[in-house]
Amino acid sequence: MLIDSHCHLDYFTEEEVEAVVLRARQAGVGRMVTIGTRVAQAAAVKSLTRRFDEVWGTVGIHPHNVAEHPLPSAAELAALADHPRIIGIGESGLDYFYDKAPRAVQMESFRRHIRAARVADLPLVIHARDADADILAILEEEHRSGGAFAFLLHCFSSGRALAERAVAMGGYVSFSGMLTFPKAEAIREIARDLPEDRLLVETDAPYLAPVPLRRKRCEPAHVVHTARMLAGLRGISQARVEEVTTANFFRLFRRAA
Repeated sequence: MLIDSHCHLDYFTEEEVEAVVLRARQAGVGRMVTIGTRVAQAAAVKSLTRRFDEVWGTVGIHPHNVAEHPLPSAAELAALADHPRIIGIGESGLDYFYDKAPRAVQMESFRRHIRAARVADLPLVIHARDADADILAILEEEHRSGGAFAFLLHCFSSGRALAERAVAMGGYVSFSGMLTFPKAEAIREIARDLPEDRLLVETDAPYLAPVPLRRKRCEPAHVVHTARMLAGLRGISQARVEEVTTANFFRLFRRAA
């Protein structure tokens, strides 16, 4: 079984999502996590987890959206996760590529999500784009001041230093369809070299469809292409990738076990 550790099922219409989940099941993707990006979206995420046995969810505020409303407190964010099928906090983090929200607000939101993850005792799903230095600084400062916490760098597209230092702090790293892109050689080298017990796979659907499905809308079934690429990079079977990434998923997302 494969698990798509990060997708956005609520971006599909009511009519589409049933077929999307069915195609995932038929492709051997037995579970998927639909990710929160706004507080107002939490109810929709929870509804999807009730509708489909294969689906878990997270709650949080994407860095693009953190300036839309006053930031909730860490306790308020943690309270949103008080649901048996919500297995993580996030996605939260920093995005300096699009800069859709002031960086100071992104950083404050990121810290509150870290603290919410501690309160809820759930892993944090981290979005990091063009912000390696500040992501690392905040992770390491929070690690020193408040102790270790579980986290996942999702859709990894950053530098080697972030990946290796995150793993050193106990973090996990997830690779998306970007792993198959022709210009992603640096990401492929990182995926090849990281410890086996820290690897996950995802789609970030409906975005980032892998080769050979570029320019099509991505969906959880497509995670098989990322798993196939990861197997080739590491010189192992696809069955081994399925075994390892599924075991890593359940070790990280303990509420899903």
